[in-house]
Amino acid sequence: MRLGFRSRLFLILALFAFVPSIVLTIAWGGATSRLLPLMSGAAAWDSVSASGTAAVRLAREAPGTPASDSALARHEQELATSVTQARRFEYLTRQVGPALLIVGFVFLALLTFFASRIAGHLSRQLSRPLDELVGWTGRIAHGESLPPEAAARGAPEFAVLRDGMRAMAIDVERGREAAIAAERLEAFRESARQVAHELKNPLTPIRFAIARLRRDAAPDLQGTLDVLTTESERLEAMARSFSQFGRLPEGPTAGLDLGDIVREVARTSVPESMRLHIETEEHLPLVLGQHDALHRAFANVLINAVEACGCGGGDGASGGGFVDVRVARRDTHVVVSVRDHGCGIPTDRLPRIWDPYVTHKTAGTGLGLAIVKQTVVAHAGHVEAESTPGEGTEIRMVFPAMHEPGEAVHS
Repeated sequence: MRLGFRSRLFLILALFAFVPSIVLTIAWGGATSRLLPLMSGAAAWDSVSASGTAAVRLAREAPGTPASDSALARHEQELATSVTQARRFEYLTRQVGPALLIVGFVFLALLTFFASRIAGHLSRQLSRPLDELVGWTGRIAHGESLPPEAAARGAPEFAVLRDGMRAMAIDVERGREAAIAAERLEAFRESARQVAHELKNPLTPIRFAIARLRRDAAPDLQGTLDVLTTESERLEAMARSFSQFGRLPEGPTAGLDLGDIVREVARTSVPESMRLHIETEEHLPLVLGQHDALHRAFANVLINAVEACGCGGGDGASGGGFVDVRVARRDTHVVVSVRDHGCGIPTDRLPRIWDPYVTHKTAGTGLGLAIVKQTVVAHAGHVEAESTPGEGTEIRMVFPAMHEPGEAVHS
């Protein structure tokens, strides 16, 4: 069976400690057992004793003086003492050698124990975080969420790696969600283009037929013709909405003053009976964009605000409603905020207001705010929404600003 990473790491660390220790212990034991007897000098002293004894014997056979006899006696005594010391040292070396070897093996055993403990600790410190991170890669690959943060294990570098993987997992999840959203939006656009095409084809002959019937029809049929005219116009407006959503904003771009566009749109989208307040910050930077696309987006938001003011009854255009519009700078962006004072949107429905085909109006297509978001995103911006049930809704469209500032006035 293949050993696990932790087991392999433990064996490698242990071998790095054990093998040199064993080799050094054996070499040290062998060296001491061989060198200590040589250091005793017993063989040399035996040779010196034999030759000295022979020399003393010859010297005693020859006649000598008392002084020479005394010197020979002292030399013979010193020679006997040196030989005795050499014998003793030789005995000690023979006894100490095995003892030193035993001490070496005891030291090797202790070293092995501590090395195994250290190797086990290091293998745990390395293998556990690595196993955890390997598991995280599998979670990220399958789109699963990472476990909550716990006590850090392993070296500080693993904490840095964990933080990096968490950030990477968030980016991967955002990218995955963005890809899914883009595919979903493209499918919606394709269906919208097909619906717009299918609606436009019969509308032209229908309008011509209604015009011919209106010239020749009896007076009692004029009411029926009015109904046909109204419904065909509604279908035509629906076809335009599908067509706008089915294609991205296209055409030349230029530096635009969003305050001017908002005031222009308000004149045609907000009825005179409704109270409207437009505030534009001075010296606003221009925004690079397409005039017609932004004009349609602002018109959709303002029309929604007007209709929201009539949520309690009526259409919002008969008076009594109030809409606030503000165009201001936010860091390096320009923000267009439209706030109505209507019924508001429930919290559970607020995140879906930007989705296509989501509407709570009886005659709506659910494409108004979807077109707004598509237009703002096409201009490298983003949308925001905030609503309080019973108090109203605020829609914010955020655009990146150009470097050259433009001027705007309060109205």
